[in-house]
Formats: sequence, C-alpha cells, structure tokens
Amino acid sequence: MKASGLPPSLDDARKYGKSLRTTIKRADHSHFKADGRDPVAIIEEQNVSRLQELIPVRIGRMLQSKFAYYRGTAATMAHDLSTESRTGFQVIGCGDAHVANFGLFAAPDRRVLIDLNDFDEAGPCPWEWDVKRMAASIEVGFRHNGFTDEQARSACQSAVREYRETMAQLTDLSSLERYYYRAELEDIEAMVLDDAGKKLIRKTLKKAKKRTSERVLGKITTAKEDGELQIVDQPPILQHIKDVASEEEVQQVVDHYRETLRPDIALLLSKFRLVDYALRVVGVGSVGTRCFILLLEGPQDEVIFIQLKEAQRSVLETFGKIPPVPLPGLGDKDSGRQGYRVVSTQQVLQAASDPFLGWVSGVRGVDYYARQFRDMKGSVDLDVLTAGQFENYGRICARLLARAHSQSLGWATIPGYLGSSDTFDKAIASWCHDYADQAERDFEALERAVDSGRLPCESGV
Repeated sequence: MKASGLPPSLDDARKYGKSLRTTIKRADHSHFKADGRDPVAIIEEQNVSRLQELIPVRIGRMLQSKFAYYRGTAATMAHDLSTESRTGFQVIGCGDAHVANFGLFAAPDRRVLIDLNDFDEAGPCPWEWDVKRMAASIEVGFRHNGFTDEQARSACQSAVREYRETMAQLTDLSSLERYYYRAELEDIEAMVLDDAGKKLIRKTLKKAKKRTSERVLGKITTAKEDGELQIVDQPPILQHIKDVASEEEVQQVVDHYRETLRPDIALLLSKFRLVDYALRVVGVGSVGTRCFILLLEGPQDEVIFIQLKEAQRSVLETFGKIPPVPLPGLGDKDSGRQGYRVVSTQQVLQAASDPFLGWVSGVRGVDYYARQFRDMKGSVDLDVLTAGQFENYGRICARLLARAHSQSLGWATIPGYLGSSDTFDKAIASWCHDYADQAERDFEALERAVDSGRLPCESGV
C-alpha cells in the first residue's frame, strides 16, 4: 500500500488483498465455534440502556421465530466475529447487513430504489463481517421457511459468489461510476428468473408507493375539537410519554435537527411547525431504544412525519471491540457523535439517501438521528418466497452490499483477496451452517431464560 497517504491504485489494492491470503486463508473462514459466551447476558447488557417498560416487548419479538431472534442479535454476532481471525482490511460497513435490512425506499427524485436501509450499527469494520452477517441470515431464513440444508447451502454460496463477482465487475468502473451506480427496480427484475418473482417485486413496489405521510395521516391521527391534529395512542406500540422528552425539548431537537440539513431542505422544513409527537416501538433489535414520530404541519395543512430515533453506540464498537474513528467536524468529541455516525455512514453506503436525513446532539444525554417516516418504504415478505426466489433475493442483497463496500478507500483489496475461485464462497457457506446451529442454541437459551423468569416477555405486540 502507498505510504504517501494518497488512496492506493486499484492494482496496488488488489495486490495487497492477494497478500492478505497469507494472513487468513480463504478456506480458513469455513468453521465457527463460540467462545463460551452467554447469549442471554449480552441481551441483558443491551437492555440496561433501554426503556425498561419495553424490554418485555423486545424479548417477545425476538422469540417470534428463530429468524426474528437472529435479526435482534447484531450485538451477539459482533462479539462472535470479534473472536475470530480476520483479514485485517476494514471498510465503512453496515454492521447489521442481514437480508431483512435491505428494502425499498424513495430517492430524492421520487424513484423507488432497493438498497441497504438500516444503519444503526454502521461504522468501520472488517468487510467480511458484513458478508457473514448477510450470508448467515440467508441460512437462518431458509431454515425458517422449511427449506432443505442443501438449498440453504446453495443459496448462501450463490450470494457470496454474487458479492465476489460484483466486486470484480466494479473494478471496471471509475470512482464516479461506482458512486452513481444504483439499483433500479428494472435492474432487480432482470436478476429474477421466474414470472412469479417479478410479480412479487411489482406487488411490493406498489405497496411501498402507498406508504406516504398522507397515508399515515389517516391511520394514526385524529382531529381535536379545535381542529388541531393529534397522534392517537396505540399502547404500547405508539403512545404519548411526556417524561421521556418534554414538548420544549422536542421542539429544540427539531430546531437543531434542521440545522444539520442541507439548505434547501432546511428552508422547506422551516415552513412546518411541530404539532404532536409520540413514542413508537420499532423493529426487533431496536425495541426499547427511544424512537419518536413527529407530526409537522405546513402552511397549507400539508403534513410530514419525521422519525426521530435514538442512536446508541454501534455494536461494532461495544461488542465487536472496533475502536471508534474521528468523524469529520467532530474529531474525538463525543457529543452528537452517534447520530452523526448513523447519518454519515448511511450517506456513504446508500446510492441515494433521504434528503431529510439529519442528526441532533444529546437530549438528556441521548443522541438522535432523524429521517422521513414511511416515505415509500417497503420490504420483501421473505416468508412467502420459494427457495429459488429467496436465493435470487440473496444475490440482490449481495450485489448491493458489494456496491456499498466499494465506496471505501482501498476497497479493491477485497476483490484482490477473493480472487476468481469459489474457495471463499464455499467456506462462508460452511461457516453459515455452523453459525445457524449456534443461533438456534442461543434462541433456545433465551426461551429458557424467559421460562425461568430471568427475562420478562410480552408476546403478540
């Protein structure tokens, strides 16, 4: 690698990647063995910083299925990956790149894209951590859907092969071409072999296009006697909890958030006023973090919903033991760090990001980031996929992950390491089988913890 501080050439990076094969051989990724950690203790450690009244909901959602459990255990996997040998090359990574964290959303030009869409854990990490997180989710998902071990192995290997081949293809593009590369729905349909799969994508797209602020307005709000809109409580999923943050504090957050937006969006948002806000339960692994839905109204009674979500330290740092890096404009300062981390990594990893994406410094010691709520967001229903459709979807996710990783400096180290053989593909497929076995044992450990009274659980929420 060049010592001048300049980005290495593609050839230099590829040569460096090839040299990393002596540090950890591609076949050495084949097996996983846990270090004796207590998976329940990791969940309990995360619970300490969360809203305690929502912990039972979090546990209940994790116990809905083994795939739901896997979705909620980014911290456990970060710990597990930290115990393994690694290639030593880091990228700006997602940190939680399982297949359910890819989905549809509206680009600023209102075209619907598919890409990574969750960045709560994003930050610097070994590139192979994202690949393993993604591939293992395919193995767990195939088991959840009742497919065979052979089908699961084939799908995992297919996804990793897609990642490897896409990385090689991206070396033919310039930096600008890689930056502007994005996956339109037409591109995704071209990767789907059967008509049923294409029909499913179009159905998902149609549903996503209906998820707008206007649609949300009719579902979660009502008008008071004076005509003012208010969010309707739907406890425990959606409710007004003033002691978490006062109206004055939330207004201050909105003001500070607006300052982090680009000028045109900041000016647009200045025409809106805060009408109401409520705490909302989101996701699986995020349950218990502070997440608000803000209702803002414009001068012509138009509305926009903003999701204000707590940004805690990434599991890559807390459980993966990856040291945090100085952030532009912040350096080593801690105030506001986590919200900025989520926003900046999302903007790097996504081909196009929500123009309303912004961040705020701590309120009562908590950092937040903000984005539009349900702005044409959608996701593929993995439970209804055939084995062939699921395998194709895994390939799509792998291709998008490769594009995201190619934005990092020295990224060509990765295709240099992977080469043109299927050695790494097969190794990761074997690793995923081992890891899925461990995830099933961890799921059973959580069930026992609930049965014994160690952890509270509220199901069906």
